[in-house]
Amino acid sequence: MNRHDVELLQSITGYPALSITMPTHRNFPENKQDVIRLKNLASGAVERLLGEFGKREISGLLNNLDKAVESVDHNMNLDGLAIYVNSDISRVFQLPFSPRERTVVDDTFLTRDLVFALNRSSRYWLLALSEKPTRLYEGFRENLVEVRDEGFPMEHKGPGGATALPGGKGARKSAYRDEYHGQFFRKINRAMAGFITDDPLPLFVTGVDRFLSMYRDISSFPVEGEIKGSHDRTSPHELGKMAWPLVEDYLERHRKALLGNLAKAMSEGSVISTIGEAWQASLFGRGRTLFVEEGFHYPATVDESGLEIKPSDDPEAPGVIDDAVDEVIEAVLAAGGEVVFLPDGTLADHDRLALITRY
Repeated sequence: MNRHDVELLQSITGYPALSITMPTHRNFPENKQDVIRLKNLASGAVERLLGEFGKREISGLLNNLDKAVESVDHNMNLDGLAIYVNSDISRVFQLPFSPRERTVVDDTFLTRDLVFALNRSSRYWLLALSEKPTRLYEGFRENLVEVRDEGFPMEHKGPGGATALPGGKGARKSAYRDEYHGQFFRKINRAMAGFITDDPLPLFVTGVDRFLSMYRDISSFPVEGEIKGSHDRTSPHELGKMAWPLVEDYLERHRKALLGNLAKAMSEGSVISTIGEAWQASLFGRGRTLFVEEGFHYPATVDESGLEIKPSDDPEAPGVIDDAVDEVIEAVLAAGGEVVFLPDGTLADHDRLALITRY
């Protein structure tokens, strides 16, 4: 899942659009009940839809729903599941937290759980370099989900990979090998450009020393940490446990550097420290760096101008934004700003949120 996925789903309108979310279990035997619960939710959705439409009218949606349900590998469950289906598309996402169990039929998809996962989870890219094949993972803390898109997983099919190196006796095969490996890694780098442009997460890499060195030399993006060694047969579960300490170290270093920027910006008078002011500043693209405590949520109503918000006790009430903090986060990111999450209590002097402004 990346921002492109979410933006695509948010751009789709038309009734009926079916959204299913549910908590899931990581381990056996608890995950066995997830199979039954998902089928029951899907059956309930079908029953509701057939109460409104003829079977032929929604045959595309029903087929896509069947495919989505059957595609879920419950042995790979995280803490939650989100499924989005209409007559044209079918999308399934694993979530690193437990969402509410719900089935929603509307003219748009219910993407708030995806937005939450994008905004509140410690996410990163992990590139596992190998000839057969190189794999790309999206990381959520210690959890890895393999990306199967834009050419990944990518196998080295050229000389020195799937085919023999050129030249006979006496040929400088090591030079040929390095040349063709370089071409392969440049192809990987071009593919990575699309992912990092759409979702600029920190990049971590694993592989043998020679591959790490070659990729480091040609990468268009900084590599924030490396796991040395061949991990062709390492499970995503084990690889994620190896990657997470490196990610934690990077996040801590990054936070400290940015907190230094916050202190400097405070002395210059360019910091906003209330959710109401941050709401307005983000609407006009003024947010440069947003600092927010991980557990800070703010259900709110918005006035007719769209500029003033007031707190609400009921996030499910009509006309209430379930979390204005997430809206501010999205606005800051959309304007090219940065968001930094901090442990609860860190921003006590700033009403749990601080925004460095551009002007």
